[in-house]
Amino acid sequence: MRARYNRISTSNQRLERQLVKQSDGEVVFNDVISGSIPFSERPQGMKLIEAIGGGEINYISVSSIDRLGRNTLDILQTIELFNNKGVTLKVDNLGIESITNGKPNQVFNLIVSVMGNVATMEREALLERQKEGIAIAKANGTYKGRVKGSKESDAEVLTKYKDVVKFLKMSKSLRDISSRCNISLATVQKVKRILKKQNNLTVS
Repeated sequence: MRARYNRISTSNQRLERQLVKQSDGEVVFNDVISGSIPFSERPQGMKLIEAIGGGEINYISVSSIDRLGRNTLDILQTIELFNNKGVTLKVDNLGIESITNGKPNQVFNLIVSVMGNVATMEREALLERQKEGIAIAKANGTYKGRVKGSKESDAEVLTKYKDVVKFLKMSKSLRDISSRCNISLATVQKVKRILKKQNNLTVS
């Protein structure tokens, strides 16, 4: 059976771009979690690995290689896990598969390694530019970060965490929602308190 793995970092992002090449019959695994979390520790990643172990999945598609991880080691370890289980990985934007004629595709591994290193360098450069920009803005007195001690309104919180509201109204557990939305348990509890205060939540 074929599967498709998708990942977005926050519930505010959309999956449509990753679903463009989805095929009929694919079992879809969607994680809403930071890419810095190892694949084997993600909720849907773990479910996919379990399905592979049970012999249910033999072919996996992803839109791009960075969906599997943010560092080369994690990505290659995940690919090795797939290879050891005889599972073929197809990366849409590369147009190649990890296994050809029943053997690991060395060209695939080389490309993945190079792309993983490039992606890591790009992220590090972006973070460095952000830090430099903030430092310059602070020096010029123009930094617009949140004022210390300021507080979001209830409406702003509910708007910011729409998926949390949805899952709370579906009576999902707080820890499950925290995992699904990649936010702290305290944040989920905060949203729940606001909903109960507004009489928009009847669950205990």
